[in-house]
Amino acid sequence: MAVYLPLLFPVAAAVGARPLAERLEPRLATWLLTGSALALAVLSWAALGVLAVAGVVRLPLAALVGGWSVGTVRAGDPVSTAEAVVAGLVLAVAVVAGVGMLWRRVRALAAAALEAACLPGPDRLVVIDNPAPDAYALPGIPGRIVVSTGMLDALDDADREAMLAHERAHLACHHYAFVAVAQLAATCHPLLRPVAAAVAYTIERWADERAAAACGNRRQVARAIGKAALATAHTPSRKGLPGAVLGLLGRRRSPLATAGPVPRRVAALLAEPRAYSLPLSLPLLPLAAAAVVVGSSALCAFAAAHDLHLLLKLAGAG
Repeated sequence: MAVYLPLLFPVAAAVGARPLAERLEPRLATWLLTGSALALAVLSWAALGVLAVAGVVRLPLAALVGGWSVGTVRAGDPVSTAEAVVAGLVLAVAVVAGVGMLWRRVRALAAAALEAACLPGPDRLVVIDNPAPDAYALPGIPGRIVVSTGMLDALDDADREAMLAHERAHLACHHYAFVAVAQLAATCHPLLRPVAAAVAYTIERWADERAAAACGNRRQVARAIGKAALATAHTPSRKGLPGAVLGLLGRRRSPLATAGPVPRRVAALLAEPRAYSLPLSLPLLPLAAAAVVVGSSALCAFAAAHDLHLLLKLAGAG
C-alpha cells in the first residue's frame, strides 16, 4: 500500500546521504540534506496519521459523529485495527520525541546566546585562559568565537587565521540551525540518523571551504585542522557547554560526532577543488535522486489521504 512507503523512503535517504555529502558542493549538500530530512520526517508523520485515522473511523462512535456507515468503511478500508493502533502508538511516541528534541534545541540555543552575551569584552573573539586546546563558535546576538590559550599556543599565526575564518563561517552561515533541523528530523524518524550525521559533516566542509576562500590557501586550512586534531587528541571535551556550539573539529560534544570525518575533510581540502558552475557542472543525478525520493514520498502520502477521504465520502453517501 502507498501509505506505508513514506515510512520506508528514509532508508533510501540514509543510504545516499554520505555519497551525496561527498559529491555535492558543501553548501548545496547541506541545504538539500536538511530539507530532504525534514520533508521525509513530516511525510512519515502524515502517513502514520492516515493509518491511525483509518482505524479511528472504524469506531461506531466516530461513525456516529461523522455521519458515515461503519460497514462501508470496514469493507473498503484495507487497514486493520491492529495496524491502526500500532501506527497511532508510533506516531504518539514520535511526536513526544520530536517535541522533546525541539524543546532541548531551543534551550541549547538560548543557553548559547546567554553565554555569548555574558562573555567578557565587546569583541567577537574571546580568549580564555585555559591550557587545554579548544575553540568553538557560540551562536547568539551577536555570536562569539571562544578560543583557549592552549589552542593558540598549538597553532601558528597562519593556522590561527584559518581557525578563526572557519569559526566565523559557522556563525555567518547559521550552521547550528541546519544541525538542529537535521537532528529534529532524525529524532522523528530514526532511519534519518545517517542524514543528520551527513549534515554535521557538510556544515564543517562548508566552513572549511569558506575559510579556504578567506585565507586563499586550502592547504593552510587543512594543516590547521590537522594540528588542532592532534592537539586535542587526548583532551576531554569541556563539560557544561551548550549543545549548539560548533568547533573547528566539528560537534565534538555531540554523540553523533567522531574523529572519523576529520581525515575526510583534510583530504577534500588537499584535493583539487571542484568547479561547481551552474548549470553544466551541477551533479544532476544526486539532485534528481533526492527529488524522486521526496516527491514519491509526498505523492504516496497524498494518495493515501485522498483514498481515505474518498472512502469516507462514499460511506457518508451510503
